Amino acid sequence: MKKTLAFIIVFITILTSSVFASSNPQVNTTIVGNGIGIGSALAIAICWSRTHSVLTTALAGVFGWIYVIYYCIIRERDEE
Repeated sequence: MKKTLAFIIVFITILTSSVFASSNPQVNTTIVGNGIGIGSALAIAICWSRTHSVLTTALAGVFGWIYVIYYCIIRERDEE
């Protein structure tokens, strides 16, 4: 009885792993979906706190991490 049960468990495991582990070239993985990323959100928050301008905030959101890096470089000059 134990050998039969072990055989059934191994058979089901092999069957399901071969079904679910098949490599299908039609499957695509989406890393970034809809919405804004963390860089854009950070850029929007930084720009709005500095300028209170909708236009420049929208542009900062488009550029995202580029604006954040720009702010890190410029911020040191603004504080002096």
